[in-house]
Amino acid sequence: MKVGDTHYRSIWFDGETGRVKIIDQRWLPHEFRVVEIDTLDEFAMAIRDMWVRGAPLIGATAAYGVAVEMQRDASDAVLDAAWEQLHETRPTAINLRWALDEMRQMLAPLPESERAAAAFRKAEEICDADVETNRLIGVHGLELIRQVAATKKPGEPVNILTHCNAGWLATVDWGTATSPMYHAVEAGIPIHVWVDETRPRNQGAQLTSWEMNRHGIPHHLIVDNAGGHLMQHGEVDMVIVGTDRTTALGDVCNKIGTYLKALAAHDNQIPFYVALPSSTIDWTVNDGVREIPIEERDGREVTHVFGQLEDGSVTSVQISPDGTPGGNPAFDVTPARLVTGLITERGVAKASGEGLLGLFPERRNAA
Repeated sequence: MKVGDTHYRSIWFDGETGRVKIIDQRWLPHEFRVVEIDTLDEFAMAIRDMWVRGAPLIGATAAYGVAVEMQRDASDAVLDAAWEQLHETRPTAINLRWALDEMRQMLAPLPESERAAAAFRKAEEICDADVETNRLIGVHGLELIRQVAATKKPGEPVNILTHCNAGWLATVDWGTATSPMYHAVEAGIPIHVWVDETRPRNQGAQLTSWEMNRHGIPHHLIVDNAGGHLMQHGEVDMVIVGTDRTTALGDVCNKIGTYLKALAAHDNQIPFYVALPSSTIDWTVNDGVREIPIEERDGREVTHVFGQLEDGSVTSVQISPDGTPGGNPAFDVTPARLVTGLITERGVAKASGEGLLGLFPERRNAA
């Protein structure tokens, strides 16, 4: 996607400097910063402290982290240690483990002398594949938007509600939930997006709104609790969100608050779609509520907000009384029964075991 006249991915290897670069998302929407990360500790910090975020981008970042560490020391011990250090950073997003497994399985049989170059090639392949996967998610999701648009009056927009940021900033490019939106705009279908603020990190307010602004997509930023009201009054036509882990039976784990949106959509007979790359499916898990580990983040994210003051300075401000602790579960699980469909790179599946296996039959014997 473009920022100004320049096309950016959210992470890339700069051949001129020999360094991996990322968009440091902590500063958006107020500042656009590109930074280099070139040690394993920095890659771990970038993932843990959310310089990068979003399940697909976390996986891509981890892949490059392994590659950089292989430049330093390509031994088996260091490969295993890098896997462990990066895996510990974010427990919920399955793409992290998927990417680390892909790297280790490819590198382990190779001689140490070949590992660094092979690791960078593999990391780039993971990034390129993510871009194409997300493009295809957009192609399939576009057809769902077309179906809704066909029921509207000429020129009347399709009103889409989204939660958190599942945009190109959460992937290498295109995004998951936003990819159908970008494709709809390119196809000339009028849309309007309701952007949940997504407390406590405000990824909707800071990142999704920034993306919508940059691409000229009509949108409104709303507080997290406004979605149900809008649905009751016929102002939401469909919901599209992303996911950090999807079970083999179609439960979806996404940013905290997603479950409540799904309940409201179900009560108002509004289709609730989840957009995901297949790397986000955890085929080893069936019951999302009982089996998916939910990350507990620092309570300070709840008791403080980050923003720009009137003088233009960017700072963190406390909003709670001294001594009040913040509880901060980062994700919740939406049961498959509340999900209308799963938008993947292979098509739209029913949120069920059979629905997923219908698109991914190669998993049938392994399931």
